[in-house]
Amino acid sequence: MGSLGSTKKPHAVFMPFPGQGHINPMLKLAKLLHNKGFYITFVNTNFSHRRFFKATEPLALGGLPGFQFESIPDGLPSMDEDGTVDQSAVAKATVEVCPAHFAALLLKLNERSVSSSSNDFPPVSCIVSDGMMSFTQETANELGVPLIVFWTCSACGFMCYLQFPHLEESGLFPLKDENDLKNGYLEKPVNSIPGMKDVRLKDFPSFIRTTDSNQNKFHFFKELAQATYKASAIVLNTFDTFETEVLEAMKLLLLPPIYTLGPLQLWLNNTKEGDTLKSNMWKEDQECLKWLDSKTPKSVVYVNFGSVITMEPEQLNELAWGLANSNQAFLWVIRPGLLGESNAVLEQHEFASEMKERGFIASWCPQEKVLQHPSIGGFLTHSGWNSTLDAVCAGVPIISCPFFAEQYTNCRYSCIEWGIGMGIDGNIKREEVERLVRELIEGEKGKKMKEKAVEWRERAEEATRPGASSYMNFEKLVDYLRQEDI
Repeated sequence: MGSLGSTKKPHAVFMPFPGQGHINPMLKLAKLLHNKGFYITFVNTNFSHRRFFKATEPLALGGLPGFQFESIPDGLPSMDEDGTVDQSAVAKATVEVCPAHFAALLLKLNERSVSSSSNDFPPVSCIVSDGMMSFTQETANELGVPLIVFWTCSACGFMCYLQFPHLEESGLFPLKDENDLKNGYLEKPVNSIPGMKDVRLKDFPSFIRTTDSNQNKFHFFKELAQATYKASAIVLNTFDTFETEVLEAMKLLLLPPIYTLGPLQLWLNNTKEGDTLKSNMWKEDQECLKWLDSKTPKSVVYVNFGSVITMEPEQLNELAWGLANSNQAFLWVIRPGLLGESNAVLEQHEFASEMKERGFIASWCPQEKVLQHPSIGGFLTHSGWNSTLDAVCAGVPIISCPFFAEQYTNCRYSCIEWGIGMGIDGNIKREEVERLVRELIEGEKGKKMKEKAVEWRERAEEATRPGASSYMNFEKLVDYLRQEDI
């Protein structure tokens, strides 16, 4: 890469995939590197950038000294900026539109560095890219800087994507018959996946559930995962004792060096950057925290299906009545776009009279604070990786209701490997929701899951302490990125 010079800071450019669940962990890592003296340029697409400025106080995105935000065109049409973004359209746009604009931005940043009269704007020294933004490799090659690929999913989810070529070669993808989706075939164990003993077809990312050999998302993720082999290093937001077997297996795959740094939120909270530069696509409802203050310890079920899930009206109806019939208190996040006019539907529903005293519906909330609240006794979640880690960091057990992608993989691990969850398998039915919610809050299995969740919280905290695995991996990554000649 060439010498950075003794008076120049390292300058890391971050390129997240334009989605809340991708931007948040990447922003956490950016803040940790900034705390270590890096200059940070954090790049959003135009659509995401507008969303954040709309939902966040302007000063919160104004940056810190040595931390700036930039945006690049994404080619997306005008959309409802409070609703849910079509992820397929976003992925297509990142491939077709973003590469040229990203390369142009980095050239502009380096030109600014050359023309700067002081040493406060260093040249780009590395790129930290989301695993879904593989076009950044070409730009890194052109500039002669290292590319750090941050896969924001679990290690087990990442391993599944790495094994997509194997699923094709072994005849497990595509499915041979549509009936295989319902006849129990997906229960078939696949014991050829490194570090993932007894994983079943149903535990793989949902893109394998098709008879179409040309299924776009399967091949998109297959190519993304294979592109990772060209990177300088890989970052995962996990910790070694949490996903030990799969992480050990990755060492045999001839991948670039892997840095497990998680859970990022635990030790970010202990830095000066911890509560700065928030990123949200919707305004947070702080009133829910006051409502939680009125509840007894471990008595409330928190319900949130993340930033991109959409539900059918019947699913929402079954979930609503399951919560009502459980007789447990709940905090339910129904964000704009979850189901069209969702809030109006619930307000007019018979369910509304059942939840007046013991239910609270918010449009969005500060999830980490909610899960840390003493009144929270469990989390009904889609099992996205950020939500899974948030639950682990809070020591809160879960009911897992996966919808797509590697959420199914996370669900299996939460329920079987880690012992912190119970799964809703298939369609949402009110009787099952009622039973699981009651078990979570009042049952013997729920009690054991709480104990296990606390154990994992302690292990997560241990991993981020000075001298422990995630802490030392971060120090090694910083040292690598500060080398004068890489």
